[in-house]
Amino acid sequence: MDKNLIQRTLSGIIYIAIIILCTTPFGSQLINNIFPDSVKQQYLFYGLITFLLTVGTWECIKIMKFGNGYEKWVVFPIVALLFYMFSKRFFNHDFYFNFRFAEILSLSLILIAAITLFKFTSELYFDSGKLIFTVIYVALPFCFALGLPKYSSYDQTFSLEVIFLFILIWSSDTFAYITGKLFGKHKMAPKISPKKTWEGYFGGVVLTLIFSYFIEQYQPQLRGNWMVVGFLVACFAPIGDLVESQLKRTFGVKDSGNIIPGHGGVLDRLDSFLICAPVVYLYFIIEKFI
Repeated sequence: MDKNLIQRTLSGIIYIAIIILCTTPFGSQLINNIFPDSVKQQYLFYGLITFLLTVGTWECIKIMKFGNGYEKWVVFPIVALLFYMFSKRFFNHDFYFNFRFAEILSLSLILIAAITLFKFTSELYFDSGKLIFTVIYVALPFCFALGLPKYSSYDQTFSLEVIFLFILIWSSDTFAYITGKLFGKHKMAPKISPKKTWEGYFGGVVLTLIFSYFIEQYQPQLRGNWMVVGFLVACFAPIGDLVESQLKRTFGVKDSGNIIPGHGGVLDRLDSFLICAPVVYLYFIIEKFI
């Protein structure tokens, strides 16, 4: 068997296992069976997001090839300050999904950053533009991801919105790849991602909707309607992949990193999550007022 395939398979299994342990009650149950009452599930989730944010920010700095100006050195302090503000809300159970103008504005900045990457690339050749893009593209999505699960400080229950979001993203990527491989003829974005096809895209949408139907039927405790969430994920997950591909192409980089052997870096593996997490968060806000 190909050594690279073995490495890719093993690292993929470890990656998925870490995601499951940190986004479901299994993580705290496993640890507390060994060290009773030593950890709460929300701490594992928070630790995961903190780690992914830190590594993702570093990878983005490397990809964009900052100069030696002050901008390179203030990225992490700004990201840390922003994450601290959302962390307070996370631990104080302050994600109520009420309409907040600052949140809506922040979510719209992610769209503006993506448009800038595709249409106004020259703005990202300056360190000031790189600084703003890194904060918006990497930090904001992970900050909003803190608001996706709900948990009770009374009985320590931790909901499963995040793990099912990951599952839908994985299913969208897998189904799009399979249908694209079997039936793909019309290129979606040949200059950015030559292997993506419209047939694969729509195949991913249809099959992810089928999967989300079962989530909606058997996980009624989840926030929102997961047929809607599945549709949003299937539509926006490929866009997240295209955004990261365009970022690497713009700066002549093959992979964002090598922290996951055979798979690349955090940004390579979570490119879809970076777009889907804020989109789903926005849906939860809108859904509350419908």
